[in-house]
Amino acid sequence: MFCLIPETTDPYFNLAAEEVLLKNSQDEFLILGINSRSVIIGKHQVAHREADTRFVTMNGIPVIRRISGGGTVYHDPGNLNFAFILNSEKGKQVDFRKYTLPVIDFLASLGVNAEFEGNSDLRVKGLKISGNAEHVFRNRVLHHGTLLFDSRLDLLSSSLRKDTGHYITRAVRSNPSKVTNLSSLLKDSLKDSLKDLFPVSSGSSVTIQALRTLMRKWFFDNYPGMESYLLSGSQVGMAEELARSKYATWEWNYAYGPEYSVTGTFEIGNLHHHYRMHVREGIITECETKGLKGDQIASLLKGRRHMVNDLEHLVKNETIFGHGFDVYNLF
Repeated sequence: MFCLIPETTDPYFNLAAEEVLLKNSQDEFLILGINSRSVIIGKHQVAHREADTRFVTMNGIPVIRRISGGGTVYHDPGNLNFAFILNSEKGKQVDFRKYTLPVIDFLASLGVNAEFEGNSDLRVKGLKISGNAEHVFRNRVLHHGTLLFDSRLDLLSSSLRKDTGHYITRAVRSNPSKVTNLSSLLKDSLKDSLKDLFPVSSGSSVTIQALRTLMRKWFFDNYPGMESYLLSGSQVGMAEELARSKYATWEWNYAYGPEYSVTGTFEIGNLHHHYRMHVREGIITECETKGLKGDQIASLLKGRRHMVNDLEHLVKNETIFGHGFDVYNLF
């Protein structure tokens, strides 16, 4: 097995690199990566239902769809992402317990008693520290997961939509869980040893890089034959192109998901309006609006992309919406 430490925190590139290695190699890999702030949704989810559209848009946090199923997770520089890309016997690729066991053993070496719970979570005393997902490609499986170490849990919470009842869809739904950071679970003696790996200034927390170094060492100690790996120039080129043409596009992140209906209210001139929109492939295909000039508003919304920038542009250029219209009420 090869161990890859990505050189970038770009989530678009790192997700693309996983797909490149899965589909264009027969080698087996362990990838230990760190991404910048991003909301990563499952392949069969609705982006606007999973992410808090107002918060992520106003804070520049991208919502990115991965190729594996399951629920939504949050990435940031305090979260360590691990991925296994393995060859497997056909029909036996999907096995969350099997592929999370090495991670559980690694955490045990840190004195953290993690347990596999539910369909795909790792928890400590009932609190979630890791979400996992899998994707099968021919005789190969991609299993990837998160390890919350020193993440901004306030930003994690704010990035995920709380009230999803106004969305109606057959899409996969996430199961919200109480979470915690691994750093709060480590003994002081272990924190000191981690600081020795990557010294930090007084009062600073143990770095995520130290955890990654320790996890890499554990795998090299426990998996004979493990070798370090660097992406080749051609692999980097493939990943960059895939990131550009797929992972960074509206078509993949928003239009690909299952169709959905969304209902809500908005105000124009202190008058309440009720609406129901149906969105298919990212486009508002049907719209019903009850209220003053409701038919005209519905006609303007129909055929638009269900995206903040598109609807902001519409509101800015159509006087019927008046001043101060809150476009986020349409999400």
